[in-house]
Amino acid sequence: MDPLDPAGLARLHDVAVSHLGPEAVLGMVVGVERDGQVHVEALGTLSIDGAPVRRDSLFRIASITKPITGAATLALVDEGLFSLDDTVDGWLPELAEPRVLRRMDGPLDDTVAARRAITVRDLLTFTFGFGMAVEMFAAAEPWPVVEAVTALRLASLGPTSPTALPDPDEWIAAFGSLPLMCQPGERWLYNTGAQVLGVLAARAADASFPEVLRTRIFDPLGMTGTSFWTPETDRVATAYAAPDGALQVTDPPDGEWSRPPKFPDGAAGLLSTADDLLSFSRMFLRGGEPVLSPASVAEMTRGQVSAAQRGGADAFLGGWSWGLCQAVTVSGHHVGAFGWNGGFGTSWLVDPSARLAVVVLTQRQFETAQPPAVHREIQAAAYGALTP
Repeated sequence: MDPLDPAGLARLHDVAVSHLGPEAVLGMVVGVERDGQVHVEALGTLSIDGAPVRRDSLFRIASITKPITGAATLALVDEGLFSLDDTVDGWLPELAEPRVLRRMDGPLDDTVAARRAITVRDLLTFTFGFGMAVEMFAAAEPWPVVEAVTALRLASLGPTSPTALPDPDEWIAAFGSLPLMCQPGERWLYNTGAQVLGVLAARAADASFPEVLRTRIFDPLGMTGTSFWTPETDRVATAYAAPDGALQVTDPPDGEWSRPPKFPDGAAGLLSTADDLLSFSRMFLRGGEPVLSPASVAEMTRGQVSAAQRGGADAFLGGWSWGLCQAVTVSGHHVGAFGWNGGFGTSWLVDPSARLAVVVLTQRQFETAQPPAVHREIQAAAYGALTP
């Protein structure tokens, strides 16, 4: 008996097709894998009235970059370049002896000393003291720290902008000029930890961050389509948002991902394909080979954020907890599943208990922090296609 039921895969196809349309999702690639059986479908078009989506089409995977950055960091841990609980001062002197805002929405000069140094684990768990908080989006006036991040072109508290960011040394120097928003270890704050990890990994490995990813993750796993940019713009899906229900182009194929960025953003900067993300999933399902130790896989895929640290994170995490650079399920259905979503319209899910990986790549930006129905329903259909 096949690990995936043919009738269940036919239902999955029907679910995916039901979301295609000029006012919904123009195109997508769906990948499902279980016990070596791989099912990939390319549906729709890369743009309005554009070429058909192909299996090797490239999508901006946005925050699915984060687990890849996390895996590369853990690969360096396995190499012995640093440990999870090492402080980062030796590689990132810009973050030594940080100051901390008395209030996250307060003036930048109203600070106290950090109670302790930032560790590698703090960056991986997004608890190092800086990042997106739901309160900043609900504020009547922009917080001073938000205005400063914008002025410094850090792209830490909103969508990435590859061509607008400074180079890594400039970026970390500018970032280090700001106070932290919370004490290290105090609270989960989204996004920025993965950006800092890219700089840390490059300095620790004495190589550019793209080279770290290539040598530690992409080459060993055969992820030939994953990168921070591509000259093959005919493969790239046009990015759309629909703030008023009608699709609007936010990035064309020859846009921000068509040339090398100064700052390779470890939080949201990668392009990828469904097959590459299935290869990444397969690495976890086989215990980390050939890039991570079983101990590193275990660290990445267990919940590491306490209820106190979680604070107001529900708007971002929903029912998930957080491991190292990715979300994990610690209660309810599918305990042990992990993955993450990309705000440009992508999702990635791995469930070791079900021996299942699901990838959904679209080019329609999320309207909320949680993935829209197309992702949830395709993942449910994938579970429905499992044979005993």
